Amino acid sequence: MDWRPYDAARDREAVHRIWEEVGWQERENIRHQERLDAFLSSGNAVVADVNGAAECAVLMTPGQMRYVDTDLSLACVRAVCTSHVAKRQGLAKRLTAQALALEAGNGAEVAALGMFDQGFYNLLGFGTGACEHLFQIDPGHIHVDAGFRPPYRFGAGDYEAVHQCRISRRRVHGSCILLPPEMTRADMLGSKDAFGLGYRDASPGALSHAMWILPEKPGAGPYWLSWMAYKTAGQLRELLALISGMGDQVRVVKLFEPPGISLQDVLRNPFRELSVREEGRFKLSQKAFAARQARILDLPKCLAKTHLRCGEMRFNLSLADPIAQYLDDGTAWRGTAGAYIVTLGADCAARAGTAKELPTLRASINAFTRMWLGAVPATGLAVTDELDGPQELLEELDWAFRLPAPRFDWPF
Repeated sequence: MDWRPYDAARDREAVHRIWEEVGWQERENIRHQERLDAFLSSGNAVVADVNGAAECAVLMTPGQMRYVDTDLSLACVRAVCTSHVAKRQGLAKRLTAQALALEAGNGAEVAALGMFDQGFYNLLGFGTGACEHLFQIDPGHIHVDAGFRPPYRFGAGDYEAVHQCRISRRRVHGSCILLPPEMTRADMLGSKDAFGLGYRDASPGALSHAMWILPEKPGAGPYWLSWMAYKTAGQLRELLALISGMGDQVRVVKLFEPPGISLQDVLRNPFRELSVREEGRFKLSQKAFAARQARILDLPKCLAKTHLRCGEMRFNLSLADPIAQYLDDGTAWRGTAGAYIVTLGADCAARAGTAKELPTLRASINAFTRMWLGAVPATGLAVTDELDGPQELLEELDWAFRLPAPRFDWPF
C-alpha cells in the first residue's frame, strides 16, 4: 500500500472528490467544501494513492475520553472514505490501521469511532459500546418543573464559544471531547438550516449551556437535536423546557437521551402517544442501539489510569489483537496482543508475563475493551464475544467493572 500524510496542496481536490463520490458532500456546495477543509485542518489525515492520486483517506482527530473521573488520550477515527476507483482493495482497513499506529506512537491511549455497521471495524480491534436511547418525541409532551428565558441564537461564526461550552460541559463515564475548535466549526457547517440556542450565564461572551438543532424540514419538523451541553441539573431542565416550548410549532424532535437521566420520566403519557402516532412524517418512537465503538491502544497506560471499587484481584490475560495483520511490516506499534499479568482494584496495572498460580482470561482486545468500559459484563461477553475464562473469574470481573454505562456524548 502506497500511503502518506495528507498534503493539502497535493491532495485537497482528490479528497473532496472522494467525499462527493461517497455522498458526504454535494458538488460545488461551498458550505460543504468549507466543512471538509475544517475537518482536514483540525486532525491528522493520511491518504493512500492509486495510480498516483489519493483514492482513500482517513482522518484522525485528537481528543480525550473520560474513564470514571480520569481523562485518557483519545484518537478519534473521524472519517474513513474510499473512492470508486479504490473499492475492494482493502485500503480502508489497512490505512485505518496505519493511522491508528501513528496515533498510538504519538501517545494515544484509546481510540473511538462511529460505525456504519457492526463488523468492519471489529477487524481492527474495535468493540461495540453500550446501547443508547434515541427518542423521536413531540416536544410539547415534555414536562419539567422549570421555565426558560429567551435564549441567544448562535451559528457557525460563534464556533469558538460553542466549542468551549461543549468541552467544559458536565462529563460522564465514557464521554469524549474532540480538542480542535475547528472540529466544532466543521460540525456546525453541515447544514445551512442548522441553528443553535443557548444561554450566556458565564463570563461575557461565553455560553454556559446550549444545544444545536438541524431541521430536517423547517417549520413543523422533524428537528434533529444534535447535542446539548450543560453543567448543572438546572441548566439541563432549562434546555428541556426550551425544547418543550417549541411544541406549539414543531411536531417532532429527535434526540439521544441525555446521559444520567431517563427521558421517559419527563414525557406525558409516553406509551399512549407512541401508539397514536406510530406512522407518518410526525411518528413517535423510542429505539435502543449502539452505533459507536472503541478500543484500547495502550493496555498498561489505560489500566494505570483505572481505579475500581473492588478488592484486589490478579489474573493472567492472554490478549489477541487482529490489527497486526493489516499493518506494514516496518510499523513499530503492532497492537496490544500478548501475555499480561493484570491487577485490578483501587490501583490497576498490566505488565508482561504469566504467573502459573493465577487463573487465565483469554480475550480479544475488542471484548476486553468492552468489559473494561463497562459496556457488557464479562459473563455476557463469554456468551457473545471473544472472552473466556473460569466461571469464578468471570463473575469476579462482573463485580469489578460495575460502572455506569459508557456514554460517548459527542456525535462522531
